[in-house]
Amino acid sequence: MTEFIPPGTRWFDLPTAFPIKRGGALHGPRLAYETWGTLDTERSNAILIVTGLSPDAHAAANAGNPAPGWWEWMLGAGKPIDTNRWFVVCVNSLGSCKGSTGPASINPATGETYRLDFPELSIEDGADAAVAVVRALGIERLACVVGNSMGGMTALALLQRHPGIARSHINISGAARALPFSIAIRSLQREAIRLDPLWNNGHYSDDAYPESGMRMARKLGVITYRSALEWDGRFGRVRLESDRRDDEDPFGLEFEVESYLEGHARRFVRSFDPNCYLYLSRSMDWFDLGEGCAGTTAQGLAGIRGLERALAIGVQADILFPLQQQEEIADGLRASGCEATFLPLPSPQGHDAFLVDSERFGPAVRDFLAG
Repeated sequence: MTEFIPPGTRWFDLPTAFPIKRGGALHGPRLAYETWGTLDTERSNAILIVTGLSPDAHAAANAGNPAPGWWEWMLGAGKPIDTNRWFVVCVNSLGSCKGSTGPASINPATGETYRLDFPELSIEDGADAAVAVVRALGIERLACVVGNSMGGMTALALLQRHPGIARSHINISGAARALPFSIAIRSLQREAIRLDPLWNNGHYSDDAYPESGMRMARKLGVITYRSALEWDGRFGRVRLESDRRDDEDPFGLEFEVESYLEGHARRFVRSFDPNCYLYLSRSMDWFDLGEGCAGTTAQGLAGIRGLERALAIGVQADILFPLQQQEEIADGLRASGCEATFLPLPSPQGHDAFLVDSERFGPAVRDFLAG
């Protein structure tokens, strides 16, 4: 069992008995985070970034780690999230294997890895953990909370559970609830992992690792992260050269798109813990902001207090978090009295467009923060 912690990571120790929404508590957990820029004397220029399922806290290069981060073009001096102006905090999700406490961490009560003894994790738990870091840094109110994908869910839970925590919000390809299609895809991903014999009910090791299950789960994910339009434009029906095929396998890789998926999956499988993947994936399926107010999703959004401005960005080609979900966020926040804008973008890359389409997402984020 391995945790994948980037250099430069910092940690905050959460309350000794950190309560979990669905029951129980974590004892002595920690949350990994990184920072950029300088907090002003009024502590009013802080931006919090909450991430999708797999990223770590290293969103961009900084003094602790000069390696490029997963959102390098978005965050930094002179960039859309300009660290000459903003003090930026990015947290690694509770339940992850990138430095925060999760199923791959040691359970202090037993001295053994948590594995499936980890408590049932919810999006709301990640939101509360992120707020604990913000408070520990002496920040009473954020200038903005930015959430991507799963992080968009976390950001909404954070705003609902901690009224007035932020003046503004950018929700990028996020959602206020899980939809049936997304639940179905994630269910298949989890099933692929659990049906791998080497998963062994969560008791795998580095030597006996459910690689096949993780490969299939990642391939399913990558297919939904991008759009059919991009697959066609990038690969078409181009076949592999003969020296890249396995002639002894009549059903082996034949097309370039198959080779791409295989390579992408193999790079991922040993960089993320399978049990952590299961827990975080399920937390998204469980999420519905309406639960927080014992009402509908729309009522959950309309009940958020203290938020002045919001921007919900979606992508027309996104099949995993479809455009209707970002429109629902903007409409619901508008009903709360917030000045909320819905921005649909024509990016061909689908759900992952926010990671690669700097020409569209960069100006949108820059203009909102400039306001």
